[in-house]
Amino acid sequence: MATAPRPRTSTREPEELGRRLAAWLGDRLPGARVVDVRVPGSNGMSSETLLFDIDHPDTPLRACALRLAADPAAYTVFPAYDMPRQHRVMSLVAEHTDLPVPRVQWLESDPGPLGAPFFVMARAEGRVPPDVMPYTYEGNWLHAASDAERAALQEESISLIARLHDQFPAKEAEFLLPEGSGSPLRRHVDAQRAYYEWVVSGLARSPLLERAFERLEELWPADEGPAVLNWGDARIGNVIYDGFRPAAVLDWEMAAYAPREVDLGWTVYLHRFFQDLTVGFGQSGLPDFLRRDDLERRYAELTGHTPRAMDFHTLYAALRHGIVMLRIAYRQAHFGEVEVPADPDGLILHHASIAAMVRGTYWDRV
Repeated sequence: MATAPRPRTSTREPEELGRRLAAWLGDRLPGARVVDVRVPGSNGMSSETLLFDIDHPDTPLRACALRLAADPAAYTVFPAYDMPRQHRVMSLVAEHTDLPVPRVQWLESDPGPLGAPFFVMARAEGRVPPDVMPYTYEGNWLHAASDAERAALQEESISLIARLHDQFPAKEAEFLLPEGSGSPLRRHVDAQRAYYEWVVSGLARSPLLERAFERLEELWPADEGPAVLNWGDARIGNVIYDGFRPAAVLDWEMAAYAPREVDLGWTVYLHRFFQDLTVGFGQSGLPDFLRRDDLERRYAELTGHTPRAMDFHTLYAALRHGIVMLRIAYRQAHFGEVEVPADPDGLILHHASIAAMVRGTYWDRV
């Protein structure tokens, strides 16, 4: 979809990881063999996933997935990868909710065995809406589904978020609060400012993202609402579906203690990101799927909480995603895959959407 090549996701060799993993597992399950080691085609550019099976009569797991902190040599997307934190979040979600979170098993905090901390969890089978090419493009299972099937998937997916927010005891999520002062929302935004400063350290700054931060202050909600556990990367691309029902909820590295709308805004905007790109490349996409008004209405029906200040929260989602996109672009430049233009805002794929949100015109055309 972009003119630049797809960014590399790792500098690691899967075969070497498999050998080191087998040695590590042998210390925990003597005689165990690691077989069928592979990297999923959807592996991301942050924490990495390795799939494998265990051959041992007494193993607590057979079909496994390993979540490995990002390769420090690969110009990481985020400044830190706290695998014990992710492990704790997933364990707590499994304990307190009925969400289909994969069962976590071993946690290894020592970077020695594989070069970075990791944890092992049960592997779920099913299918994931693709990111590349995105599910809004023709030629994938979700785009080819019927309207009724996509509506069923939408209903199941918004229910995941509603149930997480309602079922998880909010106080149990307070450990996720960033350091600092102020409300959970203020601390969340301040942490994003710090992340932006890390991304642009020694590099060209983004006038667009800085205007978006200023606009957030102008739109700041008078009533921020209660803070709850946020999934963080709340989108259908992080769900494994069995048919059109969720079989596993993945990727908790961005989990946070924040208002409900932080998750909901991310869900709304991440779909808009794919939809806008698809329309820009001459296809109609899925204009009736995951619409903002439908998601807000259904969330209110499921939870009794009417989403508030959603112009703020969708802009915040687009801004947060913009920071990630800028980091990925600078990462591509680091590996010689792209050149940095005179205007760094051009590196952000959805810069036009962010600009329209800053102007307050984006939702007029949707």
